[in-house]
Amino acid sequence: MIPRLHQRAHTPHGPLAEALGRPVSPDEGLTEYTVVAYWPGLDYYTLDDEQKIWTSAQWAEHLEDPYMEHPFAASPDGDRHAIFHLGIRLHPDDRELTGPEWAEAAHRLARAAGIEVPGDERGCRWIAVQAQPGRLDLIANLIHLDGSWHTQPADALRRVSDEARRIEHDLRLTPVQTAQPRAGARPVPTASAQLATVLSQLADEQAGPLTTVRELVEHTAHQIARQPGTADAAMMLRLELVVRRLHSVRQDLDTTAAQLRAAVPPRVAAAPPAAQHSPYRSP
Repeated sequence: MIPRLHQRAHTPHGPLAEALGRPVSPDEGLTEYTVVAYWPGLDYYTLDDEQKIWTSAQWAEHLEDPYMEHPFAASPDGDRHAIFHLGIRLHPDDRELTGPEWAEAAHRLARAAGIEVPGDERGCRWIAVQAQPGRLDLIANLIHLDGSWHTQPADALRRVSDEARRIEHDLRLTPVQTAQPRAGARPVPTASAQLATVLSQLADEQAGPLTTVRELVEHTAHQIARQPGTADAAMMLRLELVVRRLHSVRQDLDTTAAQLRAAVPPRVAAAPPAAQHSPYRSP
Protein backbone atom coordinates (compact mmCIF):
# COMPACT_ATOMS: atom_id res chain seq x y z
CA MET A 1 0.00 0.00 0.00
CA ILE A 2 1.85 3.03 -1.34
CA PRO A 3 0.54 6.54 -0.49
CA ARG A 4 1.24 9.56 -2.65
CA LEU A 5 0.43 13.12 -1.64
CA HIS A 6 -0.24 15.35 -4.64
CA GLN A 7 0.25 19.10 -4.75
CA ARG A 8 -2.81 21.05 -3.67
CA ALA A 9 -5.09 22.12 -6.53
CA HIS A 10 -7.60 24.93 -7.00
CA THR A 11 -10.39 22.74 -8.40
CA PRO A 12 -11.49 19.18 -7.63
CA HIS A 13 -12.22 18.34 -11.28
CA GLY A 14 -8.66 17.31 -12.14
CA PRO A 15 -8.09 15.09 -9.07
CA LEU A 16 -11.54 13.53 -9.45
CA ALA A 17 -10.93 12.79 -13.14
CA GLU A 18 -7.58 11.19 -12.16
CA ALA A 19 -9.31 9.06 -9.57
CA LEU A 20 -12.03 7.95 -11.98
CA GLY A 21 -9.73 7.43 -14.93
CA ARG A 22 -12.09 9.47 -17.13
CA PRO A 23 -13.41 13.04 -17.33
CA VAL A 24 -15.93 14.31 -14.80
CA SER A 25 -19.41 13.99 -16.26
CA PRO A 26 -22.87 15.39 -15.43
CA ASP A 27 -24.42 12.15 -16.70
CA GLU A 28 -22.47 9.45 -14.86
CA GLY A 29 -23.85 8.49 -11.46
CA LEU A 30 -21.36 7.32 -8.83
CA THR A 31 -22.75 4.70 -6.46
CA GLU A 32 -21.54 3.73 -3.00
CA TYR A 33 -19.29 1.18 -4.71
CA THR A 34 -17.30 4.05 -6.22
CA VAL A 35 -17.56 6.75 -3.54
CA VAL A 36 -16.79 4.34 -0.71
CA ALA A 37 -16.51 6.93 2.10
CA TYR A 38 -17.04 10.62 2.79
CA TRP A 39 -16.94 13.19 5.56
CA PRO A 40 -19.42 12.43 8.40
CA GLY A 41 -21.12 15.82 8.17
CA LEU A 42 -22.59 15.05 4.74
CA ASP A 43 -25.37 12.97 6.30
CA TYR A 44 -26.58 16.04 8.21
CA TYR A 45 -26.86 18.08 5.01
CA THR A 46 -28.62 15.42 2.93
CA LEU A 47 -32.38 15.10 3.18
CA ASP A 48 -33.83 11.63 3.69
CA ASP A 49 -35.75 11.80 0.43
CA GLU A 50 -32.88 13.30 -1.56
CA GLN A 51 -31.39 11.24 -4.38
CA LYS A 52 -28.78 8.81 -3.13
CA ILE A 53 -26.69 8.68 -6.32
CA TRP A 54 -24.82 11.82 -7.38
CA THR A 55 -23.08 12.30 -10.70
CA SER A 56 -19.34 12.86 -10.75
CA ALA A 57 -20.01 16.50 -11.66
CA GLN A 58 -22.24 16.87 -8.57
CA TRP A 59 -19.53 15.40 -6.35
CA ALA A 60 -17.06 17.90 -7.83
CA GLU A 61 -19.49 20.75 -7.14
CA HIS A 62 -19.97 19.47 -3.59
CA LEU A 63 -16.22 19.65 -3.00
CA GLU A 64 -16.04 23.06 -4.66
CA ASP A 65 -18.91 24.66 -2.67
CA PRO A 66 -16.67 26.02 0.14
CA TYR A 67 -15.00 28.29 -2.43
CA MET A 68 -18.38 29.86 -3.22
CA GLU A 69 -19.53 30.04 0.40
CA HIS A 70 -16.27 31.59 1.63
CA PRO A 71 -14.79 33.63 -1.24
CA PHE A 72 -12.09 35.18 0.96
CA ALA A 73 -10.83 32.03 2.68
CA ALA A 74 -7.14 31.46 1.97
CA SER A 75 -4.20 29.50 3.28
CA PRO A 76 -1.63 31.06 5.65
CA ASP A 77 0.45 31.72 2.50
CA GLY A 78 -2.43 33.60 0.90
CA ASP A 79 -3.31 31.08 -1.82
CA ARG A 80 -6.66 29.40 -2.46
CA HIS A 81 -5.38 26.01 -3.59
CA ALA A 82 -7.57 24.17 -1.11
CA ILE A 83 -8.06 20.82 -2.86
CA PHE A 84 -6.17 18.05 -1.08
CA HIS A 85 -5.51 14.83 -3.03
CA LEU A 86 -4.04 11.65 -1.57
CA GLY A 87 -3.61 8.62 -3.82
CA ILE A 88 -3.15 5.07 -2.50
CA ARG A 89 -2.04 2.10 -4.59
CA LEU A 90 -2.02 -1.55 -3.59
CA HIS A 91 0.76 -3.96 -4.51
CA PRO A 92 0.10 -5.57 -7.93
CA ASP A 93 -0.12 -9.00 -6.26
CA ASP A 94 -2.63 -7.93 -3.60
CA ARG A 95 -6.17 -9.25 -3.60
CA GLU A 96 -9.04 -6.91 -4.45
CA LEU A 97 -10.50 -5.43 -1.28
CA THR A 98 -14.21 -5.49 -0.48
CA GLY A 99 -16.31 -2.33 -0.23
CA PRO A 100 -16.26 -2.28 3.60
CA GLU A 101 -12.48 -2.82 3.60
CA TRP A 102 -11.97 0.11 1.23
CA ALA A 103 -14.27 2.25 3.40
CA GLU A 104 -12.39 1.34 6.58
CA ALA A 105 -9.04 2.09 4.94
CA ALA A 106 -10.38 5.43 3.66
CA HIS A 107 -11.55 6.62 7.08
CA ARG A 108 -8.32 5.52 8.75
CA LEU A 109 -6.18 7.27 6.15
CA ALA A 110 -8.35 10.40 6.32
CA ARG A 111 -7.83 10.56 10.08
CA ALA A 112 -4.09 9.96 9.67
CA ALA A 113 -3.87 12.77 7.08
CA GLY A 114 -5.72 15.10 9.45
CA ILE A 115 -8.67 15.79 7.13
CA GLU A 116 -11.11 13.94 9.38
CA VAL A 117 -11.32 14.66 13.07
CA PRO A 118 -13.54 12.17 14.97
CA GLY A 119 -16.68 13.87 16.26
CA ASP A 120 -16.25 17.00 14.13
CA GLU A 121 -19.03 17.14 11.52
CA ARG A 122 -18.15 20.74 10.56
CA GLY A 123 -14.62 20.02 9.37
CA CYS A 124 -13.39 19.39 5.84
CA ARG A 125 -15.54 18.04 3.06
CA TRP A 126 -13.86 14.94 1.65
CA ILE A 127 -14.68 11.85 -0.37
CA ALA A 128 -12.88 8.58 -1.07
CA VAL A 129 -13.09 7.25 -4.62
CA GLN A 130 -12.37 3.64 -5.55
CA ALA A 131 -12.86 3.51 -9.31
CA GLN A 132 -9.75 1.73 -10.57
CA PRO A 133 -8.33 -1.67 -9.54
CA GLY A 134 -6.01 -1.48 -6.56
CA ARG A 135 -6.37 2.27 -6.19
CA LEU A 136 -8.01 4.62 -3.68
CA ASP A 137 -8.13 8.42 -3.90
CA LEU A 138 -8.98 10.80 -1.06
CA ILE A 139 -10.04 14.28 -2.23
CA ALA A 140 -10.86 17.06 0.22
CA ASN A 141 -11.45 20.81 0.42
CA LEU A 142 -9.36 22.33 3.20
CA ILE A 143 -11.81 25.19 3.77
CA HIS A 144 -13.95 24.42 6.83
CA LEU A 145 -17.69 25.00 6.94
CA ASP A 146 -17.08 28.10 9.07
CA GLY A 147 -14.63 29.52 6.51
CA SER A 148 -11.44 28.79 8.42
CA TRP A 149 -8.53 27.10 6.68
CA HIS A 150 -7.66 23.59 7.76
CA THR A 151 -3.96 23.36 8.60
CA GLN A 152 -2.63 19.84 8.20
CA PRO A 153 0.14 18.33 10.32
CA ALA A 154 3.61 19.00 8.95
CA ASP A 155 4.30 15.26 8.99
CA ALA A 156 1.02 14.28 7.30
CA LEU A 157 2.70 12.03 4.73
CA ARG A 158 4.65 10.18 7.42
CA ARG A 159 1.48 9.65 9.43
CA VAL A 160 -0.32 8.36 6.35
CA SER A 161 2.59 6.01 5.55
CA ASP A 162 2.61 4.66 9.10
CA GLU A 163 -1.15 4.08 8.98
CA ALA A 164 -0.79 2.37 5.61
CA ARG A 165 1.64 -0.09 7.19
CA ARG A 166 -0.88 -0.83 9.94
CA ILE A 167 -3.68 -1.32 7.38
CA GLU A 168 -1.46 -3.70 5.43
CA HIS A 169 -0.99 -5.76 8.58
CA ASP A 170 -4.65 -5.72 9.59
CA LEU A 171 -5.93 -6.63 6.10
CA ARG A 172 -3.06 -9.05 5.38
CA LEU A 173 -1.81 -7.15 2.36
CA THR A 174 1.64 -7.20 0.81
CA PRO A 175 3.89 -4.98 2.93
CA VAL A 176 6.12 -2.35 1.35
CA GLN A 177 9.77 -3.22 1.84
CA THR A 178 11.23 -0.69 4.26
CA ALA A 179 14.49 -2.43 5.15
CA GLN A 180 17.57 -0.29 4.43
CA PRO A 181 20.69 -1.78 2.78
CA ARG A 182 23.77 -2.38 4.88
CA ALA A 183 26.30 0.40 5.26
CA GLY A 184 28.74 0.19 2.36
CA ALA A 185 26.30 -1.68 0.09
CA ARG A 186 25.47 0.24 -3.04
CA PRO A 187 22.63 -0.80 -5.39
CA VAL A 188 23.68 -1.32 -8.97
CA PRO A 189 20.93 -0.25 -11.38
CA THR A 190 20.05 -2.73 -14.11
CA ALA A 191 18.95 -1.85 -17.63
CA SER A 192 15.39 -2.79 -16.68
CA ALA A 193 15.49 -0.52 -13.64
CA GLN A 194 16.74 2.37 -15.75
CA LEU A 195 13.97 1.82 -18.31
CA ALA A 196 11.41 1.61 -15.50
CA THR A 197 12.64 4.96 -14.17
CA VAL A 198 12.23 6.58 -17.60
CA LEU A 199 8.71 5.18 -17.99
CA SER A 200 7.77 6.32 -14.48
CA GLN A 201 8.92 9.84 -15.30
CA LEU A 202 6.75 9.84 -18.40
CA ALA A 203 3.75 8.51 -16.44
CA ASP A 204 4.25 10.79 -13.41
CA GLU A 205 0.80 12.09 -12.38
CA GLN A 206 2.20 15.26 -10.84
CA ALA A 207 4.91 16.51 -13.20
CA GLY A 208 5.06 14.08 -16.12
CA PRO A 209 4.77 15.40 -19.70
CA LEU A 210 1.58 13.40 -20.36
CA THR A 211 -0.07 15.03 -17.34
CA THR A 212 0.88 18.45 -18.67
CA VAL A 213 -0.62 17.64 -22.07
CA ARG A 214 -3.83 16.35 -20.45
CA GLU A 215 -4.20 19.48 -18.33
CA LEU A 216 -3.72 21.68 -21.41
CA VAL A 217 -6.37 19.73 -23.32
CA GLU A 218 -8.82 19.99 -20.40
CA HIS A 219 -8.13 23.71 -20.07
CA THR A 220 -8.72 24.16 -23.79
CA ALA A 221 -12.00 22.26 -23.58
CA HIS A 222 -13.19 24.52 -20.75
CA GLN A 223 -12.24 27.62 -22.71
CA ILE A 224 -14.01 26.39 -25.85
CA ALA A 225 -17.15 25.54 -23.88
CA ARG A 226 -17.29 29.13 -22.60
CA GLN A 227 -17.07 30.66 -26.07
CA PRO A 228 -20.54 31.16 -27.56
CA GLY A 229 -21.07 29.48 -30.89
CA THR A 230 -17.77 27.55 -30.98
CA ALA A 231 -18.51 24.42 -28.93
CA ASP A 232 -20.30 21.57 -30.61
CA ALA A 233 -20.85 17.98 -29.54
CA ALA A 234 -18.38 16.50 -32.04
CA MET A 235 -15.57 18.86 -30.99
CA MET A 236 -16.06 18.24 -27.27
CA LEU A 237 -16.25 14.47 -27.88
CA ARG A 238 -12.91 14.56 -29.72
CA LEU A 239 -11.27 16.39 -26.85
CA GLU A 240 -12.76 13.95 -24.34
CA LEU A 241 -11.40 11.02 -26.34
CA VAL A 242 -7.96 12.65 -26.38
CA VAL A 243 -8.02 12.92 -22.57
CA ARG A 244 -9.07 9.28 -22.25
CA ARG A 245 -6.32 8.09 -24.60
CA LEU A 246 -3.72 10.09 -22.70
CA HIS A 247 -4.89 8.60 -19.42
CA SER A 248 -4.78 5.08 -20.92
CA VAL A 249 -1.24 5.63 -22.22
CA ARG A 250 -0.11 6.90 -18.81
CA GLN A 251 -1.60 3.84 -17.09
CA ASP A 252 0.09 1.49 -19.58
CA LEU A 253 3.45 3.18 -18.95
CA ASP A 254 2.94 2.98 -15.20
CA THR A 255 2.04 -0.73 -15.38
CA THR A 256 5.00 -1.53 -17.63
CA ALA A 257 7.38 0.28 -15.28
CA ALA A 258 6.06 -1.75 -12.32
CA GLN A 259 6.48 -5.00 -14.27
CA LEU A 260 10.06 -4.11 -15.22
CA ARG A 261 10.93 -3.45 -11.59
CA ALA A 262 9.29 -6.68 -10.44
CA ALA A 263 10.90 -8.81 -13.17
CA VAL A 264 14.53 -8.06 -12.26
CA PRO A 265 15.31 -7.49 -8.55
CA PRO A 266 17.97 -4.80 -8.04
CA ARG A 267 21.44 -6.20 -7.56
CA VAL A 268 23.68 -5.13 -4.71
CA ALA A 269 27.39 -4.49 -5.02
CA ALA A 270 29.71 -6.72 -3.05
CA ALA A 271 30.16 -5.78 0.59
CA PRO A 272 33.54 -4.39 1.71
CA PRO A 273 36.14 -6.99 2.73
CA ALA A 274 35.90 -8.21 6.31
CA ALA A 275 39.21 -6.59 7.20
CA GLN A 276 37.80 -3.13 6.50
CA HIS A 277 35.94 -2.27 9.66
CA SER A 278 33.42 0.56 9.77
CA PRO A 279 33.99 3.19 12.48
CA TYR A 280 30.23 3.06 13.22
CA ARG A 281 28.52 0.33 15.15
CA SER A 282 25.14 -1.04 14.17
CA PRO A 283 22.38 0.10 16.53
